[in-house]
Amino acid sequence: MKRIFFFAVITLLAVNPTIAQQRGIPVDDSEVFSYLNPQNYIIGGVTVSGTQYLDNDVLITISKLVVGSRIEVPSDATSGVVKNLMAQGLFDEVVLYADAIKGDSIFFNIHVEERPRLTRIDIEGLSKTQTEEVRKKLNENTGKIVNENLMNTTRNTITRYLSEKGYLYPEITMAPVKDTTQANNQILVVNVERNRKVRAHRINFTGNEDFSQRQLRKFFKGVRQRTWWRITGPGKFKEEKYKEAKENLISKMHARGYRDAEILKDTFYKYNDRNVIVDIDLYEGPKYYFGNITWQGNAKYSDSILNVILGIEKGEVFSEEKLNTKLMGPTRNSDDISSLYLNDGYLTFTVDPVQTRIYNDTIDLDLRIYEGAQYTVNKIILKGNDVTNDRVLLRSIYTKPGQKFSKELLMRSTREIAQLGTFDEQKTNPVPTNLNHAEGTVDIEYQVAEKPSDQVELSGGFGAGQVIGTLGLSFNNFSTRNFFDKSAWKPLPRGDGQRLSIRGQTSGKRYQSYSFSFSEPWLGGKKPIYFGVSAFTSSSSFGGFDFLTGRQIVRDSELNRIWMNGVTVSLGKRLQWPDNYFQVNYSASFQQYKLQNYPGFLFENGTSYNINLTQEISRNSVDAPIYPTSGSHLRFTVQVTPPYSLFNNINYPTAPHSEFYRWTEYHKWKFDSQWFTRITGKLVLKAQAQFGFLGTYSSVTGQSAFERFKLGGDGMMGFDFLQGSEIIAMRGYANGMVIPDGANVNIARNSGSPIYNKYQLELRHPVMLNDQATVFVLAFAEGGNTWNNFRDFNPFKVRRSVGVGARIFLPIFGLLGIDYGHAFDPIPGVPSSTWRQNFTFSIMQQMGGFN
Repeated sequence: MKRIFFFAVITLLAVNPTIAQQRGIPVDDSEVFSYLNPQNYIIGGVTVSGTQYLDNDVLITISKLVVGSRIEVPSDATSGVVKNLMAQGLFDEVVLYADAIKGDSIFFNIHVEERPRLTRIDIEGLSKTQTEEVRKKLNENTGKIVNENLMNTTRNTITRYLSEKGYLYPEITMAPVKDTTQANNQILVVNVERNRKVRAHRINFTGNEDFSQRQLRKFFKGVRQRTWWRITGPGKFKEEKYKEAKENLISKMHARGYRDAEILKDTFYKYNDRNVIVDIDLYEGPKYYFGNITWQGNAKYSDSILNVILGIEKGEVFSEEKLNTKLMGPTRNSDDISSLYLNDGYLTFTVDPVQTRIYNDTIDLDLRIYEGAQYTVNKIILKGNDVTNDRVLLRSIYTKPGQKFSKELLMRSTREIAQLGTFDEQKTNPVPTNLNHAEGTVDIEYQVAEKPSDQVELSGGFGAGQVIGTLGLSFNNFSTRNFFDKSAWKPLPRGDGQRLSIRGQTSGKRYQSYSFSFSEPWLGGKKPIYFGVSAFTSSSSFGGFDFLTGRQIVRDSELNRIWMNGVTVSLGKRLQWPDNYFQVNYSASFQQYKLQNYPGFLFENGTSYNINLTQEISRNSVDAPIYPTSGSHLRFTVQVTPPYSLFNNINYPTAPHSEFYRWTEYHKWKFDSQWFTRITGKLVLKAQAQFGFLGTYSSVTGQSAFERFKLGGDGMMGFDFLQGSEIIAMRGYANGMVIPDGANVNIARNSGSPIYNKYQLELRHPVMLNDQATVFVLAFAEGGNTWNNFRDFNPFKVRRSVGVGARIFLPIFGLLGIDYGHAFDPIPGVPSSTWRQNFTFSIMQQMGGFN
């Protein structure tokens, strides 16, 4: 009966081909084709219908229907066509039709219904920034098939992203919605409920016998348990941090001799909506100790020398971390075995620690050395200095052709390049290359990246009842050699490492100040002889002004007038002893101060001259100019004037002010110091101590009216009425308001004090370190004070302040800062609204921070 029905259908199809083309017969139709009585055919042709985006030929290939081959209908081969295509995840439906049968040939049509295509993914429940970040991670492309794989990928990507942010248990729902603007397209709508960020409520350790829970939690760095005394909380629980914490835990246990320690199993599970509990099962193993340590392969240095540098004694707790550090570094002080050889030219040196015997709790070691040959530097290759001339870089490089290769000199060269200020210290990379084993030579390639170093200061401020505008330009890679070369002006001649600075301040006719400075770090270009010249001129006229109350004390018609002029010439030299971090500078300075009706100062009318000589000895070993992490910067300065009172025949007790203050005489001593220490990671502690003393040659002259110290405020010179004073920053207090006890506020604040000291502790942590910007935050504690004479001087009696702040270094603007300080100790006789200043701002402060 079935054969008769099949024959009738085939006849009908032959008579009416239109029907066959439109519909065909499903090959799995049991009424037509029977698995009980299958037929053999030759495939006469294969077509595909229903496709919109997919390639028909590719689908035919996937179906495995080959024209000309024989096929049994129905069979596993025909049902496999549907299975193969459905397995691609591209279709909602696949049907195999027999379009026609001609003799022993059969013609197939594969009809498909493609799954909808993705128009876009709409994410709800996240912030705009989070949504954009998720989209980048999804790398979504319009036109993807909307299927389970797409949904799972989207779900997993969002879950992983939120996990990194501390949201471990988000709720994500998604649904495809038909896109009415495009046929067969859908919009995937994703709704995200982040829920709360998760923290570690408790961390439990099991299996530990020698280590306490407290010790292990301390080793579990990056994940902290919630405790009542932890003010800031334990921080967000992140799976990445959790993984790092586990690695750090085992590393710390190994470093204490437990070399077999491992985590047997660990898990974390939800405690409540905001907390998880962490369970870690440990195997401590036995505690091991160093046994006998022997050396092999060392011809250059004896066992005794190597043992001293290694610094590990028999019976000491076994620590692979300490062993590797002492063998291969990295250490800044080059006090490891590897540095000993690398600093002596042994570039291919290696050392392999082999554990030769383990007995009971003791491990014997055989340290096998391959010294190799000594290498000398063949040539220096520079790459990346597109603006700075080669000679500027080469004179800062300590690895010279013909010298033995030295790791220490390589590190020193990197530091000196960073000190130039024109290269990104994060991208300076010295690479030994072109190793010639036959001749024992190596080339050093210094890869550097130029960064913008010229700076612009454009600011406005309000002082003494007037608005003051400031414009400053600093060119930190200037070239006088190309000054007359028109092609070098882009926009100024650059590339020789010279520094040119021009600055102006004005409020109109009432106040004007202009300054100029130029420096050449290598005078003549052959030796590190520093030469500098600077000059300034300023004038101001204004009504008498009480700086404490802000009120005028004379009529506007009786104007105060100040004229100030000065020039300074400096010479300096880098020293080789005690080491080559030392430098000595000498300078000669001439300054003129002319006052007319100036109240609140030591004298009101007259002209004073300040001719002084200065010697400064400094040592600067900090590793970076902007964000130092190690090293120190020390500076001792002596400044003197001629002792005019010994030979000018002036009777000072009876002399009028015009004679008394005409020739300024003093001797001035200053010591500034700061140290940088890496606490952990990139957290750095800066410690600083400063002292200044202004002395006299004779008691009859009294203290100098100039060169005194003003302590308090932001440390910026700014609109200072008499720039013969030295401004010392102290946050939390107003500018110049840290004055001696019992001093006249107006006079002390305006004139300054002859003695000061200051201490500072500052914790710094970077937010961003790159050539575009350097940003770091800080917390500080400061103490300082001023005195009028040594009888009252007490270095432990200081006024204190604490606070927080931030710094940002932009190449074009220099270092910008904002601080919030809280001062603890009041200034007697002065209202707190006057001596206290919580917020301070700074612009273009020195990198060294001697303020």
